[in-house]
Amino acid sequence: MFLVIMIVVCALAFDFINGFHDTANAIATVVSTRVLSPRAAILMAGGLNLVGALCFTKVAETIAKGLVSGATLQVILAAILGAIVWNLATWYFGIPSSSSHALVGGLVGAAWVHGGRNTIKWEGVLDKVVLPLVLSPLAGFVIGFIVMAAIFLFFANAQAAKTGRVFRGLQVVSSAIMSFAHGSNDAQKSMGIIALALTTLGTHPVTKTEVPNWVKIACALAMAAGTSMGGWRIIKTMGHKIIRLEPVNGFAAETTASLIILYATLTGKTVSTTHVISGSIFGVGAAKRFSAVRWSVAQTMLVAWVLTIPAAATVAALCYFGIKVLGVH
Repeated sequence: MFLVIMIVVCALAFDFINGFHDTANAIATVVSTRVLSPRAAILMAGGLNLVGALCFTKVAETIAKGLVSGATLQVILAAILGAIVWNLATWYFGIPSSSSHALVGGLVGAAWVHGGRNTIKWEGVLDKVVLPLVLSPLAGFVIGFIVMAAIFLFFANAQAAKTGRVFRGLQVVSSAIMSFAHGSNDAQKSMGIIALALTTLGTHPVTKTEVPNWVKIACALAMAAGTSMGGWRIIKTMGHKIIRLEPVNGFAAETTASLIILYATLTGKTVSTTHVISGSIFGVGAAKRFSAVRWSVAQTMLVAWVLTIPAAATVAALCYFGIKVLGVH
C-alpha cells in the first residue's frame, strides 16, 4: 500500500505539472493576441480542463491495459518519476515537449529494464502512441494550412476592422474548446497510471466503466489546479516565437488542434496536445507566408519531440534501479 500511495501522489503531481506545463496549448494564442487577459484565460482553461477530464476514459484504458504487461508497482512509480523529471527540465528551458509521451516513455523504459522487451505491447505502442506522435502534428500543419487559406479566401474582400472583431469573439470559443480537448486527453494519462497500479495490486479490475470515480475527480482537479498556475515560459514560446499571431490565426490553429485532439480522445490514442497545437500554428503561419514562420524554433521543438520518449525512458530506467537498490516495496 505504501507504493500505491506513492504512485497516486506522484501521478497527481504529474497531472499538476502537466497542467501548468501544457497551459500554453490552450491559451498561448488567445493571450498573445490580447483577446483575453492572462488571468481570464487561465481561469477559463482551468475550468474547462476539469470538465474535459471527467468526460472520457478511452485514453486511460490505453495507458492501463494497452502498452505494457507484467508491470510491478516499482515499474509504475519509476515511470511517473521519469516523466516528471523530463517535464520539469523542458519547462525550465521553455521547450514545448509532450507530457503524454514523457509518461509513455517512462512506462516503456521502466517496464523494459524490469522484464525485457517482451513486456512491451509493441502493437499497442505503435498504434496508440508512435503513429499518433508522427501523424498528429503533420495533420495539424496540413489542416491548419487549409483552414487558414480558406479563411483568407473567404474574407478576402471583407473590412479588416470588422473581420478582426469577428475573430476576436470566435477565438474565445476556439480557445475554450481547446481547453476542454486538452483536459479530455491529457488528464486521462494519470487516470490510467493509477488504474494500472490498482490492477497490479489486485484491488480493482480496469474496464471502460470501472475507472474509479475518485481517480477521475482527483486527476481532473490536479490538472485544473496546475493549469491555473500557468506555464509562462512555454506560453511565450508558443504565442510569440513561432509566428506573430493575430486573432484569426489563433482561431484557425485552436480549431484545428482541438478537433484532432478530440478525435484522438474518442479513439483512445495518446496524442500530444503540445505537438498538435504547435503543428497547427506552423501550418497557419505557413498559409500566411513561409517566411513568417520562425523555422529555427521548429528545429528546437523537433529535437525535444524526438528525444522525449527515449529520454524519459532512460530517466525512468534509472529511477527503477534506484527504487530497487533502496528496497522500496
